[in-house]
Amino acid sequence: MTPSQRIVVNTTAQYTRTVINVCLSLYSTRLVLAALGQTDFGIFSVVAGVVAMLAFMTNALVTTTQRYLSFYHGKGDLAFVSHVFGNSLLLHILIGVCVFSVLGVLAYPIVYGMLNIDAGRETAAMFVYFSAIFILMLIFITAPFRALFIARENIVYISVIDVLDGVFRLLIAAFLVYFTSHDKLITYSVLLIGISLFNLLAFAGYALRHFAECHIPKWREFDKSFIKDLGGFAGWTVYSSGCVIIRNQGIAVLINVFCGAIGNAAYGIAQQVSGAVAFLSTSIVNAINPQIMSAEGQGNRARMLQLAEYESKYAFLLLSMISIPLIFEMETILRIWLTEVPEYAVSFCQLMLLAAIFDQLSIGLTSANQAIGQIKVFTLWFYSFKLFTLVGIGICLYVGVPVTTSLWCYVGMELFGSVLRLVLMKYQADINILQFIRNVCYRVIVPFITMAAISYVSVHYITIPYRFMITILLSALGGSIAIWFTSLQMTEKQSVYEIVRRIKRH
Repeated sequence: MTPSQRIVVNTTAQYTRTVINVCLSLYSTRLVLAALGQTDFGIFSVVAGVVAMLAFMTNALVTTTQRYLSFYHGKGDLAFVSHVFGNSLLLHILIGVCVFSVLGVLAYPIVYGMLNIDAGRETAAMFVYFSAIFILMLIFITAPFRALFIARENIVYISVIDVLDGVFRLLIAAFLVYFTSHDKLITYSVLLIGISLFNLLAFAGYALRHFAECHIPKWREFDKSFIKDLGGFAGWTVYSSGCVIIRNQGIAVLINVFCGAIGNAAYGIAQQVSGAVAFLSTSIVNAINPQIMSAEGQGNRARMLQLAEYESKYAFLLLSMISIPLIFEMETILRIWLTEVPEYAVSFCQLMLLAAIFDQLSIGLTSANQAIGQIKVFTLWFYSFKLFTLVGIGICLYVGVPVTTSLWCYVGMELFGSVLRLVLMKYQADINILQFIRNVCYRVIVPFITMAAISYVSVHYITIPYRFMITILLSALGGSIAIWFTSLQMTEKQSVYEIVRRIKRH
């Protein structure tokens, strides 16, 4: 399988996995709410939510480990890849145990002091808390195995395990509703631990059997200098995630101060909608990232930057294909989903989707920076810049600008951020900015305008029930045609032809 074909297969696998899991999750949540009741469901949400705030660290650690594994795979140094994996696993175990220990010590003041738990449910809440931190520790330990699968570009296996995870959660929800009379909150927590153990064993078992570099390390393998390097990279990756979280939560606080709870309800819905469609760009990023890291490891900087261009272009187009018709049909979709749509919700959702689209315009350059490994300057400038969104929105709200107009600052900052990536990577990798604009920005204009025009016409001239389905279908069809004729270069079209021929042969 060629690298281009592998990208298509991995993207399709991730796309399919996410669609299935979203559907499973929606129904599972409904069953769990029915089984636990509002009180116990609220206890689980708030207690587990406190712990889940640290879960973003695992994404940073997976990204870090995958970068080093892919980079040295590209160099062809399997012995050092094994060294990287061993030290990464030791570091993750150490972090997991430390996090479990610290949060365990803080259990009493958090559960009995910070949180408002109904009388009589304190013991159950404490059990949920320790279950959540144990699951978090298991997630930390699973992270390097998951990163190894990404580095090996075995995204199909990851997708299968993730779908099984969703199926098990649905089965657990059904079990709570129909088959158990014990304390359902405690039972739910225990069964969730079982799912996390399954994930760890599924990834570790397969990797230990099929990947030569995967092994259970001994403590004498601990390499302080490499751990310092790995930890430094992970630290800056955590900083970038932290800036995004602070930006997002800071906007929520500003909206609360100037608009109250109604504004927060609308913003919360907008974040859910934006997160639900983000998988489109995430799927292509995860599929291409290992090849970007590997190309840099091989010393093929030109190939690495070309892949970064592909990643930016495909992520922008994939996200646009679903987000543009949603932007035009947002009012109808929210009315069907929520029945009662909070004030500002439609505008907030539209603006956040538009901001997400603009952010994809140069998303591949973030991967390119990670491949190069010099992330300190890039991270400080790019992710610290995202915090200025709070300043812009705060000033607008303070002087009396309407909240929906103020959120255009968010859109503008994301667009400017895409430009900032170009400037930073010109400094770090001497990229050809005009070439990037020609190969990426210029090639996405026609599909973007085509999908927007089709969606506009559909919304204003078609009046039938469930029109949004027609809008999405027509926009995707028109966008696909425009992409084929204006976005894809001849080499990319040839890869598509080859994939079609392979499918026909089978």
